[in-house]
Amino acid sequence: MRYEIVGKPSYSLVKVELEENERITAEAGAMVSMSSNITMQTKARGGILSSLKRSVLGGESFFMNTFYAENGKGEILLAPMMVGDVQSLELNGETIFVRSGSYLASVGDIEIDTKWGGAKTFFGGEGLFLLKIKGTGTLFVSSYGAIVEKYVEGDYIIDTSHIVAFEESLNFKVRKAGNWKSFFFSGEGLVCNFSGMGKVLIQTRNLDALVTWMKSKVKGGGN
Repeated sequence: MRYEIVGKPSYSLVKVELEENERITAEAGAMVSMSSNITMQTKARGGILSSLKRSVLGGESFFMNTFYAENGKGEILLAPMMVGDVQSLELNGETIFVRSGSYLASVGDIEIDTKWGGAKTFFGGEGLFLLKIKGTGTLFVSSYGAIVEKYVEGDYIIDTSHIVAFEESLNFKVRKAGNWKSFFFSGEGLVCNFSGMGKVLIQTRNLDALVTWMKSKVKGGGN
């Protein structure tokens, strides 16, 4: 497989060249275009219960699409739903946690499961639901805004709405950004307190903040 990520960092898509019979699995709706010799299969990956768990808790589609090339090489272009970036991660047996909604596609022997990352609050609908992804192959993740890499050594705090993915080597705890007054009036919600050593991918924009802003314009009759 060969791939190229174009349009970074605001309107990224990944262009993948598949060898004959080589396969790539992608989130439903990610396909932009493809060669005429690319075949698509749609199924509930990992079985009904696993797919239901991933859909309800992980914010991902119940069904996933697998594309493969027949009768020679083929090309497929994949893009995320949101305006933002795409980044590739090479896994060699490691485990990485990916924010719900940020999984785009994967190639190889990669397993996707759902992990609960903290108490989902009914204040503002924030929380941290994570996909636990492990195996060997290439993983593509997406973001809202550009992706910035941060290597944590010790302790570091990140707003949950800005997390894209992080390595299993990091410990994490979800909590309020400050006291209850700050929680309600500061504009900050939940944060993730990381500790240890490992890499975190951060998205530069906050989708929850955008949704809140849009709702305020609708309610207030703003233009």
